[in-house]
Amino acid sequence: MKETLHQAFLGSLVADAAAMPVHWYYDVQSLDRDYPDLAVYTAPKNPHSGSILWRSSYKPRNQQADILHDQARYWGKRGVHYHQFLEAGENTVNYRLAVELHESILRNGGYDPTEWLQTYIKLMQTPGWHRDTYVEEYHRAFFDRLASGIAPENCGIDDLHIGALATVPALLAGLSKVESPDPERWVHIVSQHVNLTHQNAHALKASEALAQILIDLAHGLELDSVLENRTSAWKSPKQFKAWSDFEDRTIVGRHLTPACYLPDSFTASLFLAWKYSDDFKAGILSNALCGGDNCHRGAVVGSILGGLNDIPSDWITSLKSTYRISKKGNPNPVPTQPLSDS
Repeated sequence: MKETLHQAFLGSLVADAAAMPVHWYYDVQSLDRDYPDLAVYTAPKNPHSGSILWRSSYKPRNQQADILHDQARYWGKRGVHYHQFLEAGENTVNYRLAVELHESILRNGGYDPTEWLQTYIKLMQTPGWHRDTYVEEYHRAFFDRLASGIAPENCGIDDLHIGALATVPALLAGLSKVESPDPERWVHIVSQHVNLTHQNAHALKASEALAQILIDLAHGLELDSVLENRTSAWKSPKQFKAWSDFEDRTIVGRHLTPACYLPDSFTASLFLAWKYSDDFKAGILSNALCGGDNCHRGAVVGSILGGLNDIPSDWITSLKSTYRISKKGNPNPVPTQPLSDS
């Protein structure tokens, strides 16, 4: 079980890093034009032809809410890539947090929501800890509420984006290394953890379903039977089989939104994971090439495919987060010096 859940965690990181350069491309013709030879892994390019970062704004009410740091100057400008300073094979901020969550569990011998919130706050408030230009709405709302005097455990918001699932594979992988298997308890911990930032029924339901799916796969159950039992609220393998006659971009792009909104984004992720259940590489690249919120769909697609298949060794060695993952946990998760832009 431990090995399967660890591979699922790595699969989620691979899927995010693979999708990172084409994250939030909704015009797939532009995606194909800007990245005609997309491969794992590719560095992002400026300008991002579909970027709407120019529409976004975030002004911290005080220093406690400053989580953009030196990236704030790029907000409100056209064409800016959301991940412009990341290198090929690097993970976006939500998956960097996933790695630190995994390490926190190993370091402490278990999951402690209070300790995790302290770590999360410290990391996001540290200039240079990550190099993402964009941070999701739930981060901005959390720190705005924190800066207004609300207790950390009450700073989550009603957010129905699939980014809520980014840390689920990491959480399960960490628990599997420090505890005896307890599926019911682990699913409860997943729900408790996600609720700290995403107090939304769709987000909680999808996170619990993903946890149950990964635990079932780690017990050696077949994917079709797992999905039949765990995803009746979304779609079944029977529906996925009917969809498989169409191009992936027809299903994820026309029939189902490629955007971040649950529950569609979870259904889209499950479909891609089912269709490519025996082909890790094809599934990871298809998810990326469908555009939209492909990075966060990667939490589902990558973890399921990683739990079912061997991940190419060069994809692991070229993944920047690999060196951050240890068996005992990193004793100092916050760098003493900011990361460079090189």
